[in-house]
Amino acid sequence: MAQEITVLDKQVRLKQAKNGFRTSMDSVMLAAACPIKSGQTLLDMGCGVASAGLCVLFRVKDVSLIGVDIQEDHVALAIENAALNSMSDNAEFICSDVRFFKHEKGFHHIVCNPPYLETGAHLRSPHDAKATAMGHEGDLKTKDWVVNAARLLKPEGTLTMVHEAGKVDRILQAMEGRFGAIEIIPLWPKPEKVAKRVIIRAVKGRKSPLILHSGLILHDQGGQYTVEAEEILREAKGLRLC
Repeated sequence: MAQEITVLDKQVRLKQAKNGFRTSMDSVMLAAACPIKSGQTLLDMGCGVASAGLCVLFRVKDVSLIGVDIQEDHVALAIENAALNSMSDNAEFICSDVRFFKHEKGFHHIVCNPPYLETGAHLRSPHDAKATAMGHEGDLKTKDWVVNAARLLKPEGTLTMVHEAGKVDRILQAMEGRFGAIEIIPLWPKPEKVAKRVIIRAVKGRKSPLILHSGLILHDQGGQYTVEAEEILREAKGLRLC
């Protein structure tokens, strides 16, 4: 059974499985960090119910989106969500393992919110869909997402990922020789709190050195969203970097 939620101040409607993986702030921040421009193509790799991809389409008009996910129920909900938001003309969703998905022309941009948990490293979720989304089933590793993104991007195309801060080393290792101009953007829950999530953005084929940004503080000391976070979460603005 699906339930409906909204994001971007109720401007984007999303249906998701009641017992499946939940759409979170990560997807909205990921969408805001994608440097896509009007007229370009986007792959939402491991799209789930298309929360990140559709948030990009809401922010930037005239973008062509393809979403790929291995779970049929996620793809069905993604198709429904595109229709809910009158975005079906610009969005296509395909049920496929990303390792076997092919696209001859390549994409200008890829967004990716991969599973955070390594297979067998944690207790498995009792819900099959949630288990797969969290990385409890299958053999897709962090490196696989990066390698296949490089395969599917056009030259000079960008990959934007959101992941656990503790996995940055693995992601950077996978990007070596494939991506450059890497940017790391910590998402700080509050001032003086450790960042649990980071956004990593990189350009295929570039050799430019890595940049570590100051990042984005999500909440002030009182627990309210910061002005910068509000601009993304309520006003659908892109992530601004200093």
